[in-house]
Amino acid sequence: MNAPPASRPYKIPESVLVVVHTAALDVLLIHRADAVGHWQSVTGSKDAMDEPLLDTCRREVAEETGIDALSPGCELRDWRLINHYDIYLHYRHRYAPGVTRNTEHVFGLRVPAGTPVTLSPREHTDHTWLPWREAADRCFSPSNAEAILLLPQFAA
Repeated sequence: MNAPPASRPYKIPESVLVVVHTAALDVLLIHRADAVGHWQSVTGSKDAMDEPLLDTCRREVAEETGIDALSPGCELRDWRLINHYDIYLHYRHRYAPGVTRNTEHVFGLRVPAGTPVTLSPREHTDHTWLPWREAADRCFSPSNAEAILLLPQFAA
């Protein structure tokens, strides 16, 4: 399959990973609707090449969790970490022909404890808050797990 669904353009191979966490270092994980056992942080690609990464973060967090990153008590920070990885084969049809690698920018979003989560059922089926080490262990993505393991350093 070389083309994405007619209603959607090809995905841009530049994305964000947003580790949503509390001051106590509890991390929000969401379960992907399209893959059994795939727990992750908020992720998503830019909608346009010129979309600022902070805007991508805010949009993806709102779409996937219902959390407004601009709400009082929230702090979105660029961790200035970049991951480059091969796009999983079963997702490559979403990208233009020949695109095999993605660039992922890592951010952290501190939210108040008890922040409600409203999932997008098209994308995610469940969520949980876990202590950071447990959250890292549950992630299916190595780059996501590594980012969560860095949380104490970036949250300080």
